[in-house]
Amino acid sequence: MAFRPRDLADRMARRRKAGDGYLRETFTLPREAARAKAQAFFARYPKAGYMSEVESWRELPDDRIEFTMRRLPTAD
Repeated sequence: MAFRPRDLADRMARRRKAGDGYLRETFTLPREAARAKAQAFFARYPKAGYMSEVESWRELPDDRIEFTMRRLPTAD
């Protein structure tokens, strides 16, 4: 069994409840582009209405960031 970080992330993703009601999007971008993408996500899906948040993130080689954003499908 391989023990790479990606393998661990995949295993954790399979354990996550599929029916928890949240929509998730995962991105892998250079640091500045990742920051801009997260800001645009929060602008489009405000935390107050969609319970948006950065669910997880990690630094990769070459100054890239992998992160998962989650939100509810509709605002209250």
